[in-house]
Amino acid sequence: MNSKLYHSPFNIVVLAAGLGFFVDTFDLFLFNVYRIPSLKELGFSGNALTSAGEFLLSIQMLGMMIGGIISGIIADKKGRVTVLFGSIILYSLANILNAFVYDLNSYALIRFIAGVGLAGELGAGITLVGESMSIEKRGYGTILVATLGGLGAVTAGLVGDFLPWRTAFLVAGGLGFLLLLLRVKAMETNIFKDSLSKEQPRGSFFHLFKSRDRIFKYIACILVGVPIWYSVGLLITLSPELALEHHIDYLKLGLCFILFQVGITTGDLSSGILSQLFRSRKKILIAYMAFAILGTILHFIQLYQSGSIYITSLLMGIGCGYLSVFVTSTSEHFGTNLRVSATATVTNFMRGAVTILIPLRIWIQEMGSFSLSQSLIFTGIIVWSLALIAVLWLPETYGRNLDYLEE
Repeated sequence: MNSKLYHSPFNIVVLAAGLGFFVDTFDLFLFNVYRIPSLKELGFSGNALTSAGEFLLSIQMLGMMIGGIISGIIADKKGRVTVLFGSIILYSLANILNAFVYDLNSYALIRFIAGVGLAGELGAGITLVGESMSIEKRGYGTILVATLGGLGAVTAGLVGDFLPWRTAFLVAGGLGFLLLLLRVKAMETNIFKDSLSKEQPRGSFFHLFKSRDRIFKYIACILVGVPIWYSVGLLITLSPELALEHHIDYLKLGLCFILFQVGITTGDLSSGILSQLFRSRKKILIAYMAFAILGTILHFIQLYQSGSIYITSLLMGIGCGYLSVFVTSTSEHFGTNLRVSATATVTNFMRGAVTILIPLRIWIQEMGSFSLSQSLIFTGIIVWSLALIAVLWLPETYGRNLDYLEE
């Protein structure tokens, strides 16, 4: 790459990261869309089907958390491009193998491997874009990456209506391997290359915890992102069960996903642009989180009135579209020697928080003898309260120079 930073978001680095995130989210949400038909084909039904689905989701997210640590370390030691394309290879291979699973154990193993592969793409891609572009324009680059990711999720929802689940996973794997045709030479950033000559520790996950301020900042970043996965991983994924509980007929899970992801895509685009126009990450994060909370409240109101939750799925998605600003801000909070370690693990720990939210919801339901809806409401109150406290505590990062190291 030339020493001159990109000023336009329409460049090869953004294209590679954006298409990688497209396939990433396409894969990730294929499981949500095909959870019920795939498990039914494997012989599950009723409560066993719900439990098996939650188990597979937890295993996948566990893989993402472990993969986030591994990919972050490699990216900060060996380079962002290595992890970007290595992740694509791993999750594409897992997708192809997913088309041939025959029982719950093989399904779980493949989802774990897919999770490890999916873990590295977003953190490496966002960091690569942020370090490749000028301070004033890097927000636009991450907007395009996040928007392409949203479109990948929308596409996953659309294919659910006409492709058998095994065929869909084969398609996802094929799309990933097509990305390897993007043979981009010397795409590694100069900021990373310059850091190699300095003696600060690079790619040390535990170095994130050497400073109390860095620990709090790291945890706060995770908490800000968790509500996105509370919304899609619990509220949207469990839409069929919620509809059954409230006697809502003819609910299409695929449409709920599509509308939520259309909302996410719209929110990613608009929140990113607004953060550039208002020259603030923090203010936009707070505004969109407030909108998402309002959408969630309306979602539950509709459920209890046995009404349509399609529109509220869209509204929640728009509010949760602070994802592009969130990942940009996260990468800006940490120095070059820990940037991908932090960004990759934050984005995957917030996605992997589903492994905590699922048992938390179940515990709340059992302890209070609550319904599914009531347990989700109490879980949401906890998640959103912690996220709001975290975002209010975090400092503003707009315009921060990324060429620095963590001591």
